[in-house]
Amino acid sequence: MTIRNVLRDHGQRYRPRMACLKKAEKVVLEMQDPATGVKLQPQRLVITTIPHAITGEDIVAWLADRFQIDAQEARSFGSMLVALGYIYPIQDHKRLVVKPDASLYRFQTPYFWPTQQWPVEDTDYAIYLAKRNIRKKGILELHEQEQYNRLHKWMNHKWDFIVMQAKEQYRAAKERKKPDRVVFDCQERAYWVVHRPPPGTVSAMDYGLERLIDPNAHEVTGLAALAVLFLYFPSVWSMVTCFSLHCRLVKYCATYKGHDPFLSKCLPSNPWLTDDVTYWALNMPNVEIPTKMRVERWTFSFGELLSDPRGRDDFRLFLKKEFSGENLAFWEGCEDLKWGTAATMKEKAEQIYKTFLARGAPRWINIDGKTMEITVKGLKHPHRYVLDAAQTHIYMLMKKDSYGRYLKSPVFKETMKKAVCPEEHKFSDSQLEQNARNRRPSLSPIIIRQQEQEQKAKMAASAPVDITQVMSKLSKQGKEVPPRRTSVKND
Repeated sequence: MTIRNVLRDHGQRYRPRMACLKKAEKVVLEMQDPATGVKLQPQRLVITTIPHAITGEDIVAWLADRFQIDAQEARSFGSMLVALGYIYPIQDHKRLVVKPDASLYRFQTPYFWPTQQWPVEDTDYAIYLAKRNIRKKGILELHEQEQYNRLHKWMNHKWDFIVMQAKEQYRAAKERKKPDRVVFDCQERAYWVVHRPPPGTVSAMDYGLERLIDPNAHEVTGLAALAVLFLYFPSVWSMVTCFSLHCRLVKYCATYKGHDPFLSKCLPSNPWLTDDVTYWALNMPNVEIPTKMRVERWTFSFGELLSDPRGRDDFRLFLKKEFSGENLAFWEGCEDLKWGTAATMKEKAEQIYKTFLARGAPRWINIDGKTMEITVKGLKHPHRYVLDAAQTHIYMLMKKDSYGRYLKSPVFKETMKKAVCPEEHKFSDSQLEQNARNRRPSLSPIIIRQQEQEQKAKMAASAPVDITQVMSKLSKQGKEVPPRRTSVKND
């Protein structure tokens, strides 16, 4: 009988991270160089001497000097190497991070490196837990005890074989010298902490969605890539086109560099490095007072303004004052039709037509006759993109006419005036460790979507009522109500 894992393990070759793992492996090999690498020396741990140990502060100092980066970034890089399983902690094995102090670490043996593509089998994990259960005399950690009970129930038919293997490995380990035994135990424990992390721990080896093909198999490099460009994109070789693309790329990078949290300073602090969520709280989709950098981003392009929910709210307020709010409402309705569920697609298309395009519509929009003809013809067989022509027409109308006036309007100037500019948060090492302990998983997208819908409902309830729309709905309902029949009694 073949036992299959619940999660199919295709190995590292099916992951697009293989190039990243190989680069990390090169860095680890440099760190192990006797001449230029990290200083290795025996370290005493309680009554045992650990050979070839390194300290966390030596790791951070070597990475900072090798890549010319600051200590905070070097610490994050070192923590990534620990999370990938190339370096393991000897003392605090539960936390896969690098501490910039005298904490002891060792390089993992290449046998356990992720690039070896060893499949992580549940049988091996069961043997490991059974061996720890024998050594600890039944006292395991809570998550290990749960996994042990689950595997015992699932593999009950071959549990005698698993216990026998665990006893043999335990007997063989007792014959080793104590330093070697401690090192091997730490290596094996670090391997399973990486590949079977405790609940609530972010796993660097998470597979994500299954991939049916190898993403690195058909990688085109060198002359082959140039040949593909020459055959399929001959215009790329035009000098004028290349110069134009180069100028546009340079302009784009110069514009967005200051707004990229990885390329520039992230205020008040970078949440990926400090575990402080203030940055995300200040940049929530429908926050009441946005940041100055967020408002400045609206000036880059009209697409940036519409892609930000807070920017659309500000633009909607401006359009209402100009009595042209139906243009943005129509654009949002088309987006809802395009990305909404298929079950309500036909009803949404008809509702948009009656509200914005039909004769005598309550929120009629102004589009040319040709676009109207294309739209009406497509509505006979509605689909997601049936309103694309009308949506593009309204988009260009708002971009060329309303967007420029909005940037000069008192509405935008008032929003820019009220926008906040947060001060930089500077955390000490102890505060960073406390932030890491308090780290919690982010909210589910379903909960976030429910919160957004509740926020929209509150905004709709607090918005002023359009009397013309209410009267038109009441008149339609009155027309649809059939006349009441009266019975006449014959005397």
